[in-house]
This record gives sequence, structure tokens and C-alpha cells, in this order.
Amino acid sequence: MGKVYDEIDDGLRTFIEAQRLFFVATAPLDASGHVNVSPKGLDTLRILGPRQVAYLDYIGSGTETIGHLKENGRIVLMLCALEGRPKVVRLHGIGEVLEPMSAAYRQLRSLFPVYPPDRAIIRMSVRRISVSCGFGVPMFRFERDRSELIEWSDRKGADGLRQYQLTRNATSIDGLPAITWLPQPETPGEPSAG
Repeated sequence: MGKVYDEIDDGLRTFIEAQRLFFVATAPLDASGHVNVSPKGLDTLRILGPRQVAYLDYIGSGTETIGHLKENGRIVLMLCALEGRPKVVRLHGIGEVLEPMSAAYRQLRSLFPVYPPDRAIIRMSVRRISVSCGFGVPMFRFERDRSELIEWSDRKGADGLRQYQLTRNATSIDGLPAITWLPQPETPGEPSAG
């Protein structure tokens, strides 16, 4: 039933691009740390080449993926057919966090939707591509993308999103550094560093 591919061929590309949902899994090196699985949607995944993909990482409540990738780079993406013929595709590899001020981020950013605001692009070098049956995955019909993330981002505004990331996304739940590229606010009475 299972099959391993050397690269993302045309058939896999068609399947991957048709999916409206994918899952990202990462883990810290410390065995007592938390394994993380995150669902992703909103048209954020792009195939960059036969063994390279990237996705836009929106601002959210947790930042486990960024913390784990900065520590060890291990990542797996899983896509499963929720409509039509059953299929599960797993992309195992090494991920890197492209921060907003980097040239690589700026080069790729136009490939993704503008809204809601993001915090990084995750680029992945794919080392293993596997397909399994997916016979046990239930069938669902796509209704619509949710609008809540865009509405939440609009309500927060740029300053609110920056503050949210500084206070909620600076580290993973296990204390790994995550959002480290945002300048910290100046403490009253301290001279600015510049």
C-alpha cells in the first residue's frame, strides 16, 4: 500500500496543491519536551521544487514549530485526502525559519496571500516523500475558509500584533527561543541603543 518517491512529481504536485489543509509536526531534542502538531490552511503551502516546499507561518498562539526548527530542524508535513480517493502524503525533512528581514523571506513572500499578517516563512528541504493509503481517514466536504484569523489580526493592528508576538511567541512552551527578531521595547529611563 505504501510507496516512497524520489521527488515531488506531477501527480504528487497536483494532489498537494488541491489540499486545503495540511499538518506540521516537530519535536524538541529533549525527550521530556512536547511534540507539536499544527493544522494549517488558508492557501499557505507552496512547492518550490522537486524536493523543496515552503509555507507561510501566520501569527498565532503558539510558536513551537519555530522553536523546534531553530533547535534541530526536524519537520514532517502530512496531507490527507478528505474528499475523493483516499491518500496520505508525508514530507519528512529539514526546515528553516526565514525571518521577515532576510533576503530569502523577501524573495518568497510574494508567492503567498497578503492577509492575514505572517511572522515567518518555513522553508523545507524534503528528504523523504511517502504515500500511504488513507483508507481510515473519513470524508469531509470543504465549506469555506475561516475568517476569524484575519478579523483577529485586523482588530489587533500592527502594534498589537507586535506586542502579542513579544509576549506570547518569544519562546516555545518548553522555553526554546522562537520569535527573536522583533526589537524589544525600550524600558523607560534607559537610553536607546542607537
